[in-house]
Amino acid sequence: MSIAETAGIRKANEGLDGITWSILGQTYVPKSRTDDSFSWHATFPAGTFVPPHIHPDQDEYIYMLEGELTFWLEGVESKAGPGDLARLPRDKAHGIFNKSDQTAKCLFWVSPTQKLFELFTAIHGVPDPAEVVRRAALHNVHFLPPEA
Repeated sequence: MSIAETAGIRKANEGLDGITWSILGQTYVPKSRTDDSFSWHATFPAGTFVPPHIHPDQDEYIYMLEGELTFWLEGVESKAGPGDLARLPRDKAHGIFNKSDQTAKCLFWVSPTQKLFELFTAIHGVPDPAEVVRRAALHNVHFLPPEA
């Protein structure tokens, strides 16, 4: 099935088809989806994170709107704040952490879409991180083992 873009405006508090996902304490609201690109608004409360992982076949971008996130990019930490763009190339390990005491908000997008939309649907509301990791691997997103 091919998914093409349609013209229009998606309002600030609206998700694609009314969808909002809750994923391990974060809120993701899908904004657009085609075969070529998928975007979502993300809210990272203080202390939440996405552990280091790899997308073998997607480039990922994060445009910071509010707050600050710390990015782990192949072993190097960097901080990003409002107006900054994080570029996370395919097949490069990265993690995303809110180490601040404030909520961070940002716009994510990946290209191409691949199976990420289906992954977020599959892990919405799943409370067990190990199960999230298992389901992610089925959708070609691979989490790195924790460091000893």
